[in-house]
Amino acid sequence: MAPAQGQFSDHSDGADTKKSAEGDSVPPAFRAAVDALRSTRLRPELEVEPTRPPQRLAPHAYALEAAVVDGEDDLADGRLVLLHDPSGHDAWQGTFRLVTLVRAELEPEMAADPLLPEVCWSWLTGALDARGLSYGEAGGTVTRAGSHYFGALAERRPATQIEIRASWTPREGRGGVPDVAGHLVAWGDLLCQIAGLPPSGTSDAAVVTLPQRRGPQVS
Repeated sequence: MAPAQGQFSDHSDGADTKKSAEGDSVPPAFRAAVDALRSTRLRPELEVEPTRPPQRLAPHAYALEAAVVDGEDDLADGRLVLLHDPSGHDAWQGTFRLVTLVRAELEPEMAADPLLPEVCWSWLTGALDARGLSYGEAGGTVTRAGSHYFGALAERRPATQIEIRASWTPREGRGGVPDVAGHLVAWGDLLCQIAGLPPSGTSDAAVVTLPQRRGPQVS
């Protein structure tokens, strides 16, 4: 199994916080949430590492990026960002927010499915629901983009990418800390599902997955 681990600091290794005048930079709830993310163990096909989070979205942020790897091929990849604003945020309806980008390259026959965007969105919400997670204010987009090659590149097969951009509010539990470990596991389930891997448990045997080629890298 692959642990999502990394060194914690204010401005590197997946974390970004803003120090107050008194030097209090990391609220206990955010530190506990980050510690939970680091200690979460995922499927062995997932390679996970911390990355620098986006700036100015929230006073505190932590980010991970992951790829579903099969040999030398990356079948899908994505980024998950945990945001925290101790003062709360009206749009979030809470003090924590999870933001994600997931993308993969599809086989042409699957890319032609007119219901593909709806199916992909249901995979996100279904992954959260299957883990019994409490969340709200979910929203996002599913984008399908095709590439055709010409001239010196004409021998390449047409390619279609699917991209899910989404965010949701994990409901806070004891001590004001949401079950971010559970949300990370559900996010890993989504990555593996969009990569076309078989379910990891027998309870997911009815879940439909997509066959994949090598997916694009997170930049």
